[in-house]
Amino acid sequence: MRSLQDAIYNWLTIKVVMDARPEDESAQQTFQLFDEILKEDFQAENVRVEKDEIMYLVSVMQEGEDKKLRFPVELIDIMINQIEEEPEKYPNYDTELK
Repeated sequence: MRSLQDAIYNWLTIKVVMDARPEDESAQQTFQLFDEILKEDFQAENVRVEKDEIMYLVSVMQEGEDKKLRFPVELIDIMINQIEEEPEKYPNYDTELK
């Protein structure tokens, strides 16, 4: 990822999926990956998310500086909306079957 904004976008998109599907281990693992990228590659800390009707508002501390980013709800929620519209395409595989 080239920028903090890209990293936060990916992190937030999968966070929304993970929050909506807490049993989805793939979402949890993907979230952990993006969370590590934020921390290790971008030295991002204390990520806070607020949502209103139009935007996700993200605050993050990076190298001692508080940064704020905004993302349209429709942009972030596209993945979870797609999963909810066509759940048969996104099964949650039981990891105990491995």
